[in-house]
Amino acid sequence: MIKIICGPKGSGKTKKIIAAANEAVAAAKGHLIFITDTKRYMYDLKREIRFIDVTDYSVAGEDALCGFIKGAIAGGYDNEYIFIDGVARIAGKNIKDMAQIFYMLEKVATLRDLVITITCSCAQEELPDFAKKYL
Repeated sequence: MIKIICGPKGSGKTKKIIAAANEAVAAAKGHLIFITDTKRYMYDLKREIRFIDVTDYSVAGEDALCGFIKGAIAGGYDNEYIFIDGVARIAGKNIKDMAQIFYMLEKVATLRDLVITITCSCAQEELPDFAKKYL
């Protein structure tokens, strides 16, 4: 399952995804992974959540991000929740040009029974059709 938290810049998306990650700890039976491009919110997450800053791994572009996410998931078969803060910012693309990553995330989420939550910096009505079904 994929969930999207969207809104314009400064609307509190990061706070919402951090709250969602921290709340998921209580119900999770498997591992939780939080992927972002800054260490700024590292200490806001509960310690049970695996925090990954992609800048430590020189992830650049959508293909690199897809491979990185797949690698993080492949690191353990007991992953249950994946949180990605700023997917378009990390990929360096506009959300309307990211159908490939949404397709990949849906495929992986279904195959591995994952709940994937991502943030997108755009108004809900600006989301492309391929992403609206995840609201």
